[in-house]
Amino acid sequence: MSDKPRNLIDITLDESSVVRWNPDIDHERRVAIFDLLEENIFRPAADVCGGSEGPYKLALSVSEGRLVFGLSDANDKPLGAFNLPMTPFRRVIREYFAICEAYFDAIKTASPSRIEAIDMGRRGLHNDGSVLLQERLAGKVELDLATARRLFTLICVLHLRA
Repeated sequence: MSDKPRNLIDITLDESSVVRWNPDIDHERRVAIFDLLEENIFRPAADVCGGSEGPYKLALSVSEGRLVFGLSDANDKPLGAFNLPMTPFRRVIREYFAICEAYFDAIKTASPSRIEAIDMGRRGLHNDGSVLLQERLAGKVELDLATARRLFTLICVLHLRA
């Protein structure tokens, strides 16, 4: 067993209305989940998780324009759920998708310096979304920036169908 912090041991995304993701998006989703399960700091407030100290299973979904975090314990016993409005994330997600599209186009034909410039902008927007997620989760879940970054990636994936 690793000595790295791991409070999340499983993550699922509601894929009920997804026909299929393109290969780039699916790769990003798989990498984010893998990295999250390898190392994460995710500590829900006691009132969010029924006082459980974890580890946790997280089910992410979008319902009626809200991001839903469903928590259960290692034995799949539901611990609680909470949601966040998607509205504060829409602008940064829209800009992030636009710059990702430019990045994926650039890596086919652009110069290395152009690719690097676009990638810097992409990482900056990703950080903006991650910090926004940390702020919106304040009082509900404590998480580090690396965990927030990976969760933001998954929120973007869910937003594709929201």
